[in-house]
Amino acid sequence: MRFKTSLLVLLFLIVFIPYSFAVDEVVLDIDGIETEGLSDFAVITDDEWFFDLKGKTLQEKLKEIKAKEVKDISKTHYLFEEILTKNFEDSLVEKMQVFTYYRANASMDFYPDDNDFMYGFNDLDIGALGKFKGGKNYYEARFRLTPQSNYSFLQYLPSNMYIANTSIPHHTIILGNTRVATGHEGSKSSVVIPLVARSQISRNFGNTRKLGVRVKGKYDLIEYDIGGYSSDTYFRQFFPGAEFAGWVTLKPLGKTKGKYGKLKLGSGFTAGQNDIDYSVIGAYASYEYKRLYANFEWGKANGYNGAKTLTSNNAEGLYTTIGYRITPKVQIVGRYDEYRPNLDVANNMQREYSAGINYFLKGQAMKLMLNYVYCNNESKPDSHRIILGTQLLL
Repeated sequence: MRFKTSLLVLLFLIVFIPYSFAVDEVVLDIDGIETEGLSDFAVITDDEWFFDLKGKTLQEKLKEIKAKEVKDISKTHYLFEEILTKNFEDSLVEKMQVFTYYRANASMDFYPDDNDFMYGFNDLDIGALGKFKGGKNYYEARFRLTPQSNYSFLQYLPSNMYIANTSIPHHTIILGNTRVATGHEGSKSSVVIPLVARSQISRNFGNTRKLGVRVKGKYDLIEYDIGGYSSDTYFRQFFPGAEFAGWVTLKPLGKTKGKYGKLKLGSGFTAGQNDIDYSVIGAYASYEYKRLYANFEWGKANGYNGAKTLTSNNAEGLYTTIGYRITPKVQIVGRYDEYRPNLDVANNMQREYSAGINYFLKGQAMKLMLNYVYCNNESKPDSHRIILGTQLLL
């Protein structure tokens, strides 16, 4: 009952409050990362449609894109966003950008008695994002074209599907299907994660999208992400139960403008019901200074409803990552990751030791990743894995 009341209040906010404020926009931060998209390009006439070459030939425009340097890897952008963006006059939709998102990897697994080679698509997405008339309301419709064995094609097809409003100072209110804030890394887009694979707590507890209403706030010293959702995943059932997810991050150095680096301390809680009751708690810390980056995250679940499965198992894990950018284009990364999938079973610890190198051809829009992972398991044979990953945002 309390959840339904909160959901009605949030729906009231998203419907009525946007028309009561006229303030500057905040960064649209849906997937846990800032985006450089949706900048104010010149209006494109109907006969030009998406190909805004600004008086240049296609070859000249491609050379210009090739020459552009991208130094900030904390933000996302698309290589062809200027070309594939259209402004509309006298229309409900003010701006639209079409895009394609591609991530894939080739991996070789080495077991004591066998070796496996695999190549697969992590993501092959297409979609459109933009603004509605007035510049305070945003939208995104993203579709995943990679089939999954556990779901039908239509169940897995919808990815980010939302409308968002930024009328309230420092806030974004979102209605739709988006990634839930269960854990720090679990709520982030895979685009900016420094290794090909997520940590074990992130890929088990989090990294799933659900339909609901959420409020994201962003200030110099604090950020928060609070939402109420249906506990269904991948559109398999109609509202089998309710889920709450909230995450708060403190930024003690937020007023220093990066002089002493960036320090973040976060914690969160997720709880819901879907045939079973489940809950996840977590804590996070990170520090970034010039070319150095380090983080730590811990999570514990009394049942969880993540991207992989819904289970009543009690589980716990943690990871820590350190990265250093040798040059603006080259970053080295190391991670220690441990996870117990069932705290009620003895000797089932799973440890992963990862080392990697990232090469940013065009920031996060064009990236190559090479990872080595040693898996040390108490309940099954140890293994080694080499992964070559590619990422392309067009």
